[in-house]
This record gives sequence, C-alpha cells and structure tokens, in this order.
Amino acid sequence: MRGRNTRKIWGAISLALSLVLLIPVAVPATGMEQVYATEDGYEDEYNEEVSENHTKIKYLERSSDRVITDDDRADADADMLYYMQSLEVRYKLDAKVMENLHKVFDSAVYYIANTEMTLTEMWSYVASAKSSMESAAVEKVTMTTSEFLQVADNWETPIVSYGQAVSIVLPVVNFGTEELNNLIIEPVTSTLVTEWPFEPDMTNYLQTEPFIPGCETKEAAMANRREFTFHFTTRSDVMSGYYPLKFHISYTKAGVRSEEPIELTVYVKTIGKPGSGIIGGNGQEASGSKPRIVVTGFETNPADVYAGDTFTLTIHVQNTAKDTAVTNVLFDMQAAQEGEDKTNTYSAFLPTSGSSSVYMDRIGPDTAADIVIEMTAKADLAQKPYVLDVNMKYDASTVFDLTDKASVSIPILQESRFDTSIPEVVPSDIEVGSQSNVMFSIYNTGKTTLYNVQVKFIADSIDEASAFVGNLQSGNTGNVDVMLTGSTATMDDGTVVMEISYEDEAGNVTTQEKTITLFVNEFYMDDMMMGGDMMGDDMMMEEEQGPKKGMIIGIVAASVAVAVVVLVVFLKLRKKKKAAQALAEEIADLEKELDLDEDKKE
Repeated sequence: MRGRNTRKIWGAISLALSLVLLIPVAVPATGMEQVYATEDGYEDEYNEEVSENHTKIKYLERSSDRVITDDDRADADADMLYYMQSLEVRYKLDAKVMENLHKVFDSAVYYIANTEMTLTEMWSYVASAKSSMESAAVEKVTMTTSEFLQVADNWETPIVSYGQAVSIVLPVVNFGTEELNNLIIEPVTSTLVTEWPFEPDMTNYLQTEPFIPGCETKEAAMANRREFTFHFTTRSDVMSGYYPLKFHISYTKAGVRSEEPIELTVYVKTIGKPGSGIIGGNGQEASGSKPRIVVTGFETNPADVYAGDTFTLTIHVQNTAKDTAVTNVLFDMQAAQEGEDKTNTYSAFLPTSGSSSVYMDRIGPDTAADIVIEMTAKADLAQKPYVLDVNMKYDASTVFDLTDKASVSIPILQESRFDTSIPEVVPSDIEVGSQSNVMFSIYNTGKTTLYNVQVKFIADSIDEASAFVGNLQSGNTGNVDVMLTGSTATMDDGTVVMEISYEDEAGNVTTQEKTITLFVNEFYMDDMMMGGDMMGDDMMMEEEQGPKKGMIIGIVAASVAVAVVVLVVFLKLRKKKKAAQALAEEIADLEKELDLDEDKKE
C-alpha cells in the first residue's frame, strides 16, 4: 500500500512540474482556499478584481481534523515543490544551495508519505518545511545584508554649532531584492565629548519601521527609501571638526531575525567654542602645528636575525612637537602577512609575550623614546627584508585619538648550507706533466641562493686550477669537472685542497675547504731517451747562439754521425776477430789432443 501511495505522490509531483501556472495561496482563516487560473498565474477568492477570464480550478482544504489521504499528500508535495522552485528563481541559487533545498524537500515528502496525521497537522508541517527551505536559501544573503542596506545618496553632512538644537535625517535604502521587516534603528550614543557631539538628554532614541521593500533597480530602491529623523541638542563643549554618527539597524528577512544589527555611519560637522579643541574624522586638524611621533631608527639584538631566531627589537621614536607633550601613547607592531594563499597566511614576526602592543603614558615635547619588544621570526621565512608596521595612537592637549603610522624593514637571513658528492679522481697517480680528471657535484641544501659559486684546487704538486659553477638556487645542483696538471713530484701525503666559495645577497663571500688525494711522480727516462734529450738540449743550446753557428753545428752533427758509424764497424770487426781467435784456439787444442792420442798408440 505504501509503495502505491508513493508512486501516486511522485506522479502528482511530475504533474506539478508541468503546471507552471499553479500558485496556491493559503487562507488559514477559512480553512478553505479557492484557486483561479489567470494569464499570469492564480489568484484566490479574496481578490476583489477577479476577471471573467478566471477559471475556477479547485478548493484546497487546509484545516480539518480528518486523516489525510493520498490526494492530500500529493497537494502538499506539489505545494512544496513549487515553493522550492520559486526560491531558486527569487534568489538565483547555485547548485550547492539547491542540493540542500532538495534534501529538505525529499525529507518532507518522505515524512508526509509515511506518517498518518490530520489535515491541519500536515499543512502545519508543510509550513515548517517551507521555512526550513527559506532559511537554507537566504543563509548566504543574510550574511551580506549590510552590503545593500545603506545610507541613501541624498545624505548631506549637516553643520551644527555648540548649544544648537538640530534634526538629523537618516535616509536608509534597501538595494537588495528581498523585503526587510520589523526594522529597529538606534543611534550609538556616548557621554564622552570625544565620541558623541550631542547632549545625552534621552535614554532611548530608538525608531522602528514595519518594512522596506526589495527592489530590482537603484532608482526603485531610492524611491522606496525610508527616512528616520532624530532630534538632538549639540553639546556646549563640543569640539570643532567631524564627528562620526553610528546607527545600528536590526531587521527580519524571510522570517529570519538578524543575529547582530548592522552599522551605518554618517558624519556631522561641528563648530565648537574657541579653545574647545579640534576633532576630525580621518585625521585631526588643529590650528597650528600638530604633534607627531616619528620613527628615527631601530636596531636588533643580535644584529643579524636568522629565520627561527628570537630577537629583541628596539625602535627609536621622537615627539616632533616643540611645545606639546603626547600622552596615552599606544604602539602596536604588526608584521607583514606571509603565505602562498589567503588560507595560509601568517605574520612574519610573533611577539614572545603574546601581545604586540607597547604603552607609554607620556613623551615630552621634542623628546626621544625607545620601544623595546622581543619577537620571534618564523622559521620558514625566505632571506629578504620584512616590513613591520608601527601603528601609533595618542592624545595631545585637548586633541584626542591622534594617529600616526611608520614602518621599519628588518632583514631576515637564512643559514646557507651546501653539500658535495664524493669526488672522483681519475687517475689518482700521475707523472709530472700528466693530467688527472676531478669530478663531483655541489648541492644547495639551504633555503637561500648561493651566488657565484666557484672551486679552486690548491697543492704544491699541481698547477693551480679553478672551476666556476655560477648561482645555485635553493635545492639545485651544480657540477664540477676539471683537469689537474702535475707540476712537481708529491713530497707529502698527496692532499689537494678544494676551496669552495660563494657570495650571499649582500656580496659577502663565504669559503669552505674540502680535500682530495692525488699523487704526482717523477717522469722516468731510459739511457737512450736521456741521450736523445741531451742531444736535443745541445742542439737547442747551439740554436740559441744564432744562425752564424749553423755550419759548425752541421759539421759537428756529421762528425758525430761518422763517429757512430765507425764505432759500429769497429765493434763488428772486433767481434769477428774475437770469434776467429776463439775458433783458432779451439782448433789448436783439438790438434794437441790428437797428437797425444797418436803418441799413446805408438
């Protein structure tokens, strides 16, 4: 039974979607509603101007103790569906808000379909569901009502004198499209002459307004503005200048009461008695010089502040007025906001005490003073200067709440760090005049850039060599590939110093040393190579004597060549002679042995 009822309900909903002209209007007083079709929609039986074109459709009974039927449920579902669609059109709702509305609608349809109740109870529940949908639809609108509930353009700043009675007319305009109801308008008063220019002769200036309609255009909104008149008496001790007048307005929209009143601010220009003092809106103007507090310098302890360090900041300030002291001086230090996006912002500096304010009761005329505060720099700050704003608020004579602002720029440093791979030295043993290849990488492991990175190789056994790497950003790698030439034989343990240097942003040079091992051996030469070298050296020496010795050099060279040939021939002849002599001796010995044998036979 319940499934069949549900199918009927959703069939009615589908029918309601096709009947876009259906506009049910509740008339709780009679419990019965007669609905008519028109070209523009539907009107109930209480409309006095029902034309002949109206066609009566049906009566909707909304108040009865009888138990609801499936037809009643279908009527309720169609009524809620149309209401949800009208909210979408009225507020131009996005998909996310519509999703929330559908959840409320689906929940209400399910409850009505599965609950036995009287007709009165059902329509009461429908009204509650509508209210929930309205709240979901206007949730974001309620948050921004102050953006379109404003002072009308026809406001003109009034001018009042001390002791004068005045009427202030506040024009309020609703630039939104939603009607606002049950408005309460009340000025924010004070007994202090520095905050409120009028006599506090009434305890309640509250005014009310039943509604301000919503409008589609600015012209319509201005035409439907509401003007509220307040009667005041200007204080006899009022100061000259501009006073802000603040008004709080609370309201009801779509059945939802504003949680907090919005605030509208206008200004009134006042003329006080001579000597009453000056007060202003965006800055107090006085006849004569205005006392000012200026920042003359600052210092940090320690002098170099690294990211993550806690440091003491001393700011030097001075009251520039020659004859006026400043009192109730409040300094508020606000560091620049850092971060990659709006959801991840933070102050570059945080006070260790938890408060960024420093108070002084007085700074004399033309007198200097120091602000001292301990702060901590965030550990992940990049290496650069960071701005710290110094907001100042103070009084001077009869002038109150004067303000000044100054800024200081605090340089933050990052510890520069690098590492290297294990150097490769190929070959690790060379002879004088030979070369060895050295290769390794340099890694920037810090958070600051290393500028003009270079490496020098220093040892007594090699010619001095260097390699230029350039700038290394944080996290980057530079490669070194250099050839070292042996100059003299190694007389120690073969250590070669690698001097790695770089510059910071200010041009300061930092140097670190690492070592490698390379042995250089003496160059080995055999006798013939030495002879050849000697001959070459003699010839070079002869050549240095000039072209006039060319003939002599030629003769000497020829003589040397002949001598070599003669020597070779002589050695060969002598060798043959020795061989012949040895052979003759062997023959003689053999002959002797033969003679002895013959003698024995005889």
